[in-house]
Amino acid sequence: MGALAQNASAPMTLIVPYPAGGPLDTSARLIAEGASADLGKITVENKPGAGGGTGADMVAKAPKTANMVVMGAVATHAVNPWLYKNFPYDALKDFKPIVLVARTPNVLVMNAAQAKELNIGTTTELVKYLKTHPDQLKYGSGGNGSIGHIAAEMFKSLTNTRMAHQPFQGSTPALKALQAREVALVFDNLASSLALIRSGELKALGVTSLGPDESLPNVPTINEEVQGFNVVTWFGLFAPASLPDADARRYADAFEGSMQSAKGKAGLKKMGIAPEELRLESFQRFVESENHKYGFLIRAAKIKIQ
Repeated sequence: MGALAQNASAPMTLIVPYPAGGPLDTSARLIAEGASADLGKITVENKPGAGGGTGADMVAKAPKTANMVVMGAVATHAVNPWLYKNFPYDALKDFKPIVLVARTPNVLVMNAAQAKELNIGTTTELVKYLKTHPDQLKYGSGGNGSIGHIAAEMFKSLTNTRMAHQPFQGSTPALKALQAREVALVFDNLASSLALIRSGELKALGVTSLGPDESLPNVPTINEEVQGFNVVTWFGLFAPASLPDADARRYADAFEGSMQSAKGKAGLKKMGIAPEELRLESFQRFVESENHKYGFLIRAAKIKIQ
């Protein structure tokens, strides 16, 4: 379990358990800046490793003299606990959810030139190609156990198709490999691939949510063509479970205020993100639901860390 008590009077450190420059890092720095007016100076630190587990575990086990929160995500709190043996923290018991920052679909993207060469313009055409050319296309992801890995394995299971997996150390190198045609497709976070889609370098075949996304109004959902497909990336702020409820409410007010401010909304919108409103107990229920959902999916699809 986490520390005996969080020291809410100490300077706050916001841990981002992923490398600098990605959507979680950019969002964390944006909302930390806005919340600092109410909470004092907030230092943002990147602590990547173990699919986000290294940074999340730091906050789960934060010393009682510290004041730490983590920008947790679907991977750190719903996916990874089901993938790794001897997982270092309890995703549901060791944290106090503060506020959900964003929910954003992944998007299935191909190199636009390669998609045109292979006559693949829709999810249905991709499935047809994979069935007639098994194991000829390779998909990339941000790493073993990443949400892109989970989405692709779920896609393979639902469509009964075969393709090899090439993991990378994060979304950025996976997209670079896609642009270089080292891999044929990627299930990527919409926030990180949106600019490449809009520039025409990548072809978006479908979004992974049940409904369309306003950032890509002309791109259908994969679920329209592959029934039952629903994989959404989300991230939000968590404190150690020991944080007193009164401080948790104060933190939620400050971070939510930053997200909903004109500057916060504008900054998030640039990444194709609309700020969310789940906080505290309602965010807790959401995390529990997601944790149980991915536990079922991972066991059903027999997904394992390679």
